[in-house]
Amino acid sequence: MNTHIVWHQSTVTRGQRERQNGHKSFILWFTGLSGAGKSTLAHRVEQLLFEQGCRTYVFDGDNVRHGLCSDLGFSAEDRCENIRRIGEMSKLFVDAGVIALTAFISPFRRDRDLVRALVEPGDFVEIFCDAPLEVCEQRDVKGLYRKARAGEIPEFTGISSPYEKPLAPEITVRTGEDGLDECAGQILGYLEKNGKINLKTTR
Repeated sequence: MNTHIVWHQSTVTRGQRERQNGHKSFILWFTGLSGAGKSTLAHRVEQLLFEQGCRTYVFDGDNVRHGLCSDLGFSAEDRCENIRRIGEMSKLFVDAGVIALTAFISPFRRDRDLVRALVEPGDFVEIFCDAPLEVCEQRDVKGLYRKARAGEIPEFTGISSPYEKPLAPEITVRTGEDGLDECAGQILGYLEKNGKINLKTTR
């Protein structure tokens, strides 16, 4: 890091932003194989949180690669850099008092652990979208597994590149078996139980 660069401390604190927003800020990190339902679930959870009055933003793997990470490929090194950038961006959103939801395969434990280490304890909620490879291949909405099997996509996670399952995620949702709203409800239940949000009841 350049020694001439100095961090400028904001006069508005994270705590003040959280109080204004009416909720705590944190990262919901959705990880799992391609086709495991990460993006679909992240956007569903965001919608439910938004309806509760929460300030939220979803970082979607494909969307980020259209801009912030458009210069990166899919080598192991580029995948690590992709996650590093998202981690740093998510950290800024947490400081802004926003709930950051990220939907990335993020196949390597080391990279996910590095993001966890960027923020305060409890600010990183790892959500393992547990869907077996065969289920993800059956879905194959984008046709990526077919191309990977044909050798058209090198270093494809689950086929020619490994996926390292989380060892102790805060939440495991069985997206290969359970429905979308059941999985989303499990996540919101965890957040409320652990004091991160207060769900409003509707009558």
